[in-house]
Amino acid sequence: MASKVIPWYKKKRVSHVQSDYAYHHTKHVVKQQQTERKSSSKSAIQVQAQATAAMAEPAYTVPVFRQRSSEETEEYQRVTTNVGKGLAVIQEELHRMRMATKAQVESLELQREVRGMMSKRGDMLDEIPKMPDFLVALRPHTVWEKTPVKLFCTVQGNPRPIVKWYKGGAPVDPLSAPGKYKIENKYGVHSLIISRCVVSDTAEYSAVATNPHGTATSKAAVTVKRASGAGESCHLGLVPHLTVIHPSKLEVSLLDRFSVSFGVEGGSISLVCTMVVVPDLPNLPPLAQWYRDDKLLKPSNLVEMAVGGSAARLTLPHLAKDDEGLYTLRIFTKDGTAEHSAYLFVSDAPPSAAGAPGAPMSVKAYDINADYVLVAWKPPNTVNEAPLTGYFVDRCEAGSDSWVQSNDAPVKVCKYPVHGLSTGRSYHFRVRAVNSAGISRPSRKSDKVTALDAAESERLQVIKIEGKYDIVIRDDDLEGYVTIPGEPTDVHASEVFKSYVVLSWKPPSPRGRAPLWYVIEKCIAGTGAWQRINASVKLHSPRYPVFDLQDGQKYQFRVYSVNMHGSSEASASSEPVQKVDQDGVPSAPGQVVATRNSKSSVFVQWDPPKQVKNLMGYYIDGRVVGSKEWFPCNHKPFKHNRFVVHGLIPGETYVFRAQAANVFGLSEESQESSPIAVEPALATPSSPFGITMLSCDGASMTVAWKSPKHCGGSKVNAYYIDKRNADTLTWKEVNLVAVTERLCTVDSLTEGIFYEFKVQAGNLAGVGVPSAPSAPMKCEAWTMEEPGPAYDLSFSEVRGHSLVILWKAPVYTGASAVSGYLVDMAKKGSSEFVTLTQEAVSHRYLQVSHLEEGQTYVFRVRAVNANGVGKSSQVSEPVCARALPGAQEIVANVDGDTGDIFLSLEACEICETSKFVWSKNYKPIGDCPRVEVTTKGRTSRMTFTHPDKDDLGKYSVVVTDTDGVSASHTLSEDALNTMLELSQAIRHPIVPLKHGLNYEILEKGHVRFWLQAVKLSPSVSYRFIVNDKEVTSGEGHKISHDVATGIIQMTVDHFTRANEGTYTVQIHDGKAKAQSSLVLVGDVFKAALKEAEFQRKEHIRKQGPHFSEYLYFTVTEDCTVMLACKVANVKKETTFHWYKEEEEIVPETPPNVLSGACALPIALFSRKDQGVFKATLGDDRGKDTSLFDISGQVFDDIINALAQNAGASASELVMQCTPEGIRLQCYMNYYTEEMKTVWKHKETKIASSEKMRIGGTAEMAWMQICDPSDKEKGHYTIEISDGVQTHTRTFDLSGQAYTDAYEEYLRLKAAAFAEKNRGRVVGGLPDVVTIMEQKSLSLTCTVWGEPTPEVTWFKNEQEVCSTEHTKVTFDGGKFSSLIINQVTPEDSGKYSINVRNKYGGEFVEITVSVYKHGEQIPEAKLGQPKSATPAVTPVPPRSPALPSKTPTPSKSQTPVPPGKTPTPASTPAPSMRSQASTPASTPVPKSPTPTPKSPTPTPKSPTPNPRGVKSPTPPRFMKSPTPPRK
Repeated sequence: MASKVIPWYKKKRVSHVQSDYAYHHTKHVVKQQQTERKSSSKSAIQVQAQATAAMAEPAYTVPVFRQRSSEETEEYQRVTTNVGKGLAVIQEELHRMRMATKAQVESLELQREVRGMMSKRGDMLDEIPKMPDFLVALRPHTVWEKTPVKLFCTVQGNPRPIVKWYKGGAPVDPLSAPGKYKIENKYGVHSLIISRCVVSDTAEYSAVATNPHGTATSKAAVTVKRASGAGESCHLGLVPHLTVIHPSKLEVSLLDRFSVSFGVEGGSISLVCTMVVVPDLPNLPPLAQWYRDDKLLKPSNLVEMAVGGSAARLTLPHLAKDDEGLYTLRIFTKDGTAEHSAYLFVSDAPPSAAGAPGAPMSVKAYDINADYVLVAWKPPNTVNEAPLTGYFVDRCEAGSDSWVQSNDAPVKVCKYPVHGLSTGRSYHFRVRAVNSAGISRPSRKSDKVTALDAAESERLQVIKIEGKYDIVIRDDDLEGYVTIPGEPTDVHASEVFKSYVVLSWKPPSPRGRAPLWYVIEKCIAGTGAWQRINASVKLHSPRYPVFDLQDGQKYQFRVYSVNMHGSSEASASSEPVQKVDQDGVPSAPGQVVATRNSKSSVFVQWDPPKQVKNLMGYYIDGRVVGSKEWFPCNHKPFKHNRFVVHGLIPGETYVFRAQAANVFGLSEESQESSPIAVEPALATPSSPFGITMLSCDGASMTVAWKSPKHCGGSKVNAYYIDKRNADTLTWKEVNLVAVTERLCTVDSLTEGIFYEFKVQAGNLAGVGVPSAPSAPMKCEAWTMEEPGPAYDLSFSEVRGHSLVILWKAPVYTGASAVSGYLVDMAKKGSSEFVTLTQEAVSHRYLQVSHLEEGQTYVFRVRAVNANGVGKSSQVSEPVCARALPGAQEIVANVDGDTGDIFLSLEACEICETSKFVWSKNYKPIGDCPRVEVTTKGRTSRMTFTHPDKDDLGKYSVVVTDTDGVSASHTLSEDALNTMLELSQAIRHPIVPLKHGLNYEILEKGHVRFWLQAVKLSPSVSYRFIVNDKEVTSGEGHKISHDVATGIIQMTVDHFTRANEGTYTVQIHDGKAKAQSSLVLVGDVFKAALKEAEFQRKEHIRKQGPHFSEYLYFTVTEDCTVMLACKVANVKKETTFHWYKEEEEIVPETPPNVLSGACALPIALFSRKDQGVFKATLGDDRGKDTSLFDISGQVFDDIINALAQNAGASASELVMQCTPEGIRLQCYMNYYTEEMKTVWKHKETKIASSEKMRIGGTAEMAWMQICDPSDKEKGHYTIEISDGVQTHTRTFDLSGQAYTDAYEEYLRLKAAAFAEKNRGRVVGGLPDVVTIMEQKSLSLTCTVWGEPTPEVTWFKNEQEVCSTEHTKVTFDGGKFSSLIINQVTPEDSGKYSINVRNKYGGEFVEITVSVYKHGEQIPEAKLGQPKSATPAVTPVPPRSPALPSKTPTPSKSQTPVPPGKTPTPASTPAPSMRSQASTPASTPVPKSPTPTPKSPTPTPKSPTPNPRGVKSPTPPRFMKSPTPPRK
């Protein structure tokens, strides 16, 4: 039989070591497992045999080293016996403890089952009907008069009972005494609050709870007492001393409460509620609790709470949409709780990309396991954004900021199973929404969760022994030693979605102590082809998401338990599972109904959707009627089907719609609601207040009051007044017919009696609650001479630093007419009033300025007449110097269509009953023929029918039934004149022109006439008129226009003298007209005609080869002047020529016209190069010429350009000594005497003279000091100016530098003198002489020297003495001769003459050849003369060489080669008589710089030297100590 291959995780393994208890327990478990699995008996026997063989103990053999003697054996047996008895006792005790522990574990299990049953019983009891029962009954209260009391109780029942309150058996009606009673039901606590108790409130109060199954009643007595001395005795006795005060014993009254608030994601907000605490103990603040949507908040890094300083504060430092909701502050007080609630809206922050969705919210982690977490969230509201395509889920480990995306593709539902977590590590999660426009901002991160096995804690049991010790027992201890785990059970799909399925199962039992993981297999239902799913993942949690399932297929799953010992059997297969379509969004909500709520909110309710499907909540959207843009009303799903939309514009009209949300997304939008205007809900008005007496004559009293703060959504059109004697309690009606004004005269009064009054206001909803009784007023006739009080103080145009106060004149004027008013002001809470005006104002209004923004003020007014200052008015209501949000000012403008001048105001808020009341100088305008008032929506316009100076003044407007919407504007004369001009322009419009008619000469000589309008319509019409004749578009004229640019133009092709005249353009554009003219005559026309002809010629010229740029000059770096030009439209045959003064110049490099540029270099530019240069360009198409006159300013510009180059390259001044004096030299790229060069000595300009010689070469400029003296010492400067900048170089000729230079000058001067006066042969001697025998030879030469030199002749280096054969003569000190009579061959040889004096001399050699008659004349051969230098008269010693601190540029260093004689060798023809001189002088030293040409002539040698040969004794030089030039 073929063997069956078993996977590694299915192989069974057994342990080799087991305890007795574990062994028996394991056998029992193995048998049970074998029975349940129904394995074959043969296989079981084989496994059992293997296990038995593995557990069998082999025979024990005593090792040699353990063998003992008989005595040792006896001792060992004795010890072993004692140890065995001890072990038996320990084993018995251990067994007893195990059994006791097992009993306790079973007891705990039973207790847990009982608790589970009890919890289920509680759920069942919740469904059992039950009559009402008071858990907390009412308790009696005894309070002081004018203090509040709160009765509260807690009642239970099923269904929930309804609680009604009774006082002395009569129902308590809060509407019967508004503000007296307040009934509340919050958090299961029913309460009745009685404010400002009076003695008559003493009674027995009862709370009656009723439901269908019965009634329950709770009663308590309330006793109200007056304090001692208040008319009644005090029965309360002494107040007991509170030794310990608990926060709940404090009396707390809430004052300024936080209102509906609006925040933005990423921002922060604080909710503050101020309160009065009695007693106010710094170390004992009230106990306050904050709730969000009825869920208690706790302090954290996202929620900060503070109570103290008479305020409770909740701060949300990092707002997210999760923070949106209804916030409730609950403060525990002596009489129960004080509470306040308001909604907080949190809108989306600006998206990361335009059109991207908002962030998801409420991210939470559920079903936490060792490596698996289910993350859920709520979808964002999408109003104008593209639909969502899915979500990305990110995770990061706690303490890290590194977020990792968990899903590769967006998940489409608001749940995602995150797997692959590390056991024991903590994580945060966040979600980002995706649509076609981009990815949203991330949501707020979830709370920290730790990946732990949820079943691990259930495997632990804790047992307390004697109340002291905790014993922790694991299920592993009870299972025994299990190696192979059991198979999992209850495999099923806990989450089924379109994109994934989450499998769940129960862990195996028994499990074993070894680490456990799971292997999952799947197969298509009914096929049996199982495939492993988690091949590369060790799964430790009994949850796993499966993603790669095919649509439409049903799958079955099974799970294996695996540990280090092996694998369990497969679990039972799950039921067939199939992915479902994501069609789980709820249906659209039903009908949406919007009703009025307040002036800035609307109450919206709707029917729930027919298909609910696990709703998360609703989103409500709104839209202004007439707009297409929807806006979100809430940003977090709201659970109920009714919602109050806040933050709306008062008076604006809106429609609303709703969407339902669940885990699959958002439903379709509901139908829109009916349009509704934002108005307060219709109700009766609030009570009037501020009743004051204005006049009394002893039988009647005139009283006034202030209008209600809330009109109830309808105009107040009636007031009813009641009166009573202050000593009675009975009120009597004063008027049966409604009073429409807030002023009433009450007749039939008794003089001397005190009266009280109260007023009720009425509107369409009915009559409101009466006002509080006025203060008692005595009916006593007023006889004072001063006026009575002004009344009805009101405010207008309240801004941050100013307001306008208005009032009405007093009813009682006194003995004389009222002449003015004084206005007093004080800060709220202060009694120190300040009079605002030094003198009384005659009008009944005053603009108050220089207020502190945010400060609250009160005012009063006093009337003044001739008899004095009257009574003060009633103090006004406090007014805060702060503008209303969105407050606008009056705009003065002109209607762009009609030209009407108007004033308009757009109200920031308005209601249905609001009216715009316009005033001039704060007097209502009413029906006035000069103005017309129209109102549309929230904007009112007052139009002036015939505006003139009579309309100047201050205009104001007040919007009634608002919180003081008002504004004013002063119409000045300048503003009116400006608007009148604009009105005239609109009513008689003109086409505005940017540019009037103008002309422009075009390229071909055409002339373009054009103008530009600010704006033209496509229907514009126009015409050109020239010299009173209309010109149309045709031959020679082209007329056109461009609507986009507003240009109208006419082009004249051939502009001639006939075109002189006046040009006019007339424009008609709708109702607007315009005209523009241009006069083109005289010099203006001639200039235009000349330019047109020039452009015409230029066009013709450019048809052939031509100069695109005429001749111009540039200067190169080496100071070469280049005459350059650019040519165009040339070809290969085009010729180019240069001329100067009509003489052609042929440059070394022929010009290349095809390159587009030609240039003529002028090197060593100077004045000689002045003249007119010409360049010609021509071919068969034509010829063009360019002239360039180098003279005048052009010549100066070239010289300046050269000077700029030379000055920039100029070296530092260097010094050189010459026989004539001391020379300062400046080397530069180029120098010419035309440059603006100035030499200065001690800042004094030097002029060229015999003493100071100025000159230069092409390479340098120099200045020589001839015969220097001490006066020439000092600072020398050369300045080279290029017309813009002056380049300066300096040299300090003083001190040691001057001393050394002067010594060198003296030496060179002496050497030059010696060279000039030494003896020398001037001329007359040849080099070679050939003569026939018997002829006479005469060698004669001229000599020179000062003093007269001595002359000596030599033959073959032997002196020749005068004889008859050889005669030597020296005549006149100038001529010396050697005459040989009848020469013989013996006379052949080398002859020489030595001429010398005290300064030196010269030695000249002559070769003489004598031949016989008849012989061939021998070839003349030059001899090798040997220079003999006679003794030279000593010259002054040479000064030591000066150290060269500044090396001269290398380019100037041309030293004379050593050993080279200054006189070059010459080889004359044989027949020529030539002279050669060898100067007897000192050797020539090397000169590092070339010796410049001296401007003064030096004595010439009798034998001229070739050009460039230096002097035999060149002068030495000294360099400047300044740095070298670069």
